[in-house]
Amino acid sequence: MNLEIQQFKAEFFKALAHPLRIRILELLAEGDKNVNEIQTLIGSEGSAVSQQLTILRAKNIVSGTKEGNKVIYTLKDPMIIELLAVARQIFNNHLVDTITRLDKFKEEEEEVLPQPKI
Repeated sequence: MNLEIQQFKAEFFKALAHPLRIRILELLAEGDKNVNEIQTLIGSEGSAVSQQLTILRAKNIVSGTKEGNKVIYTLKDPMIIELLAVARQIFNNHLVDTITRLDKFKEEEEEVLPQPKI
């Protein structure tokens, strides 16, 4: 059972491992959209958006419902919104750590190097 869950997680994160797919999910977190809406908001070619939506559909991350001549895409699980928020928080934490390290490095450098006299 553990191996199955780990395999699912690995496949799930592989499906998310593309910046355009992440952007699509962020847009769908705001509400359902069709390909043209997504394409316009992203400013990308329709074929690129369609390709990424196909991958997300294959992994059951989004679903598409035909309405007339358009397909409306939606997140299959609203927990995706929380996952994206957690990913943003992790990014922010890493950024804070990096800034802290840079500040410490700068302080150490100033201690070692003499200050120019004006």
